[in-house]
Amino acid sequence: MSKAYETIKLEREKNVLWIILNRPHRLNAFNDVLMEELADVLNTAENDQSIRCVVITGEGDRAFSAGADVTMFPKATPVKAEEFSRKGQKVFSKIEELPKPVIASINGFALGGGLELALACDFRIAAEHAELGSPEINLGLIPGWGGTQRLVRIVGLAKAKEMVMLGIRLKADEALKIGLVHKVVHYDKLREETSALAQKLSEGPPIAMKYAKHALNFGTQVPLEAGLRLEASLMGLTFSTEDLKEGVEAFMSRRKPDFKGK
Repeated sequence: MSKAYETIKLEREKNVLWIILNRPHRLNAFNDVLMEELADVLNTAENDQSIRCVVITGEGDRAFSAGADVTMFPKATPVKAEEFSRKGQKVFSKIEELPKPVIASINGFALGGGLELALACDFRIAAEHAELGSPEINLGLIPGWGGTQRLVRIVGLAKAKEMVMLGIRLKADEALKIGLVHKVVHYDKLREETSALAQKLSEGPPIAMKYAKHALNFGTQVPLEAGLRLEASLMGLTFSTEDLKEGVEAFMSRRKPDFKGK
């Protein structure tokens, strides 16, 4: 993880990788470089077995990410815009498909593509002053990085229509009430609370964690019977792991398990 990036900073805490979007002068908004660098970091995180959990956050205390950098819009053609939409969708789907838990540590504005980034993560912890929303409609746009799809799955169709079609922003406590975020904490405690959750996740059995994530994310997108069969197949595969043996032995011995991801 020694590669130098232009728009991203990386930090390691034991088995946890922190990805920090580093364009604070533009509220950590996405341009082509940031999108490409995020994709590269995610590929590295997937292949590095020492990384068991990923955290995504923004530099500073103002913004997680304000979405796409609107300074690019005047130059965009319909074809380029569609390509940028597909590129963002693929990168954010990479987060959803990553075989490791991903936490969005929302340190400020999570708007437009910033909210879509958070939606692709498995857990969302927000600072009290954070605001979340899909204001694209106010620019004559619609979400293009998965927002119309993942938002519905998380908060329901009625609330998703309200957020997307009216472009409203939610304060962190409102987002908590509708299940858009999992926890709201004071900004001074955001790093500590995120680290605690990341550490707990990183101590879990990596293979079972991967299968649980995939069953939850993708089993819910197919008919129930297909989802049940996916669940059964993945559960059965856990019986081939050393981690299952370690978990059972630790339970019987009343000790904390030491999972190796094997």
